[in-house]
Amino acid sequence: MRSILRIVLTVTVIVLAGAATIRQPVLGALPYDGVRASAATLRRHVEFLTKDVAPRGARNPANLDRAADFIARSFRESGALVAIQDFDARGRRYRNVLGHFGPAHGPILVIGAHYDAFCETGDLPGADDNASGVAGIMELARLLGRSPQTASIVVAAWSTEEPPFFGSDQMGSAVHADSLAHENIIGMICFEMIGYYSARQSWPNDLFAALYPSHGDFIAVGGGWSDRALVRRVKRGIRGAGGIEVCSFTGPRETLDASDQRNFWSHGWPAILVTDTAFLRNPNYHTADDTAQTLDYEKMARVVDGVFNAVRAR
Repeated sequence: MRSILRIVLTVTVIVLAGAATIRQPVLGALPYDGVRASAATLRRHVEFLTKDVAPRGARNPANLDRAADFIARSFRESGALVAIQDFDARGRRYRNVLGHFGPAHGPILVIGAHYDAFCETGDLPGADDNASGVAGIMELARLLGRSPQTASIVVAAWSTEEPPFFGSDQMGSAVHADSLAHENIIGMICFEMIGYYSARQSWPNDLFAALYPSHGDFIAVGGGWSDRALVRRVKRGIRGAGGIEVCSFTGPRETLDASDQRNFWSHGWPAILVTDTAFLRNPNYHTADDTAQTLDYEKMARVVDGVFNAVRAR
């Protein structure tokens, strides 16, 4: 009987330790007393990107240029030092929009999102994927501009994330990451679909279903084993800002390399994903139904607050 109890106890400890390693629980939260993100502003940004400059696919460079101009103007109004990074991909010219806050030199934290949309099956609006992420970056820039930054922070809006460029060195984030090869990059935070929330959350297997909520009203923060410190910091920042539940995941990077953070991992830098879990939750993913009216802008605003809380307190 004692042997059986020891085995059960050992197995229980192993299971709990494994679950903790994956979920990355944190103690406490970062206090928040600053300005707040605006849900109304987030909505206006998403509506502009999904209506005024639609479609934002690879075959629509003129619309992508108009989106880049819109983002650049917003960054400038926030007080960022703005740079446009032009690059060629498949014989066409595209743009990354970069905004710099804080000291001109020193360790750099990059926070970004891709502004192009998947349009391989038609002229799709791409609200959650990824106008939501870009709107979040633009609103984050506004918050950064309203408080002095003692650290160097770059906000980035990248083009050419979607097919036919995904996984290639012609992704906008790959071009940007390559240009930073000789800089001291201390981390990268990727906003990839942050706007869709629902009563039900699906998972790819029973392990995830056992570890994570069955309701889809939380934001997820994910990274690889070596990204766990940044995962925990952003999780504590979101928890401290309040207004939205936050869950986290750490595991092999290959399990969540389907966005721009992959191009920062390739340089060996810590990089994490902030997401509503994309196609696991949102049935409108890569369809004509991914529209501005399907998103929850109040929850999006709390995500922006939380990331702002994490990066301003570094």
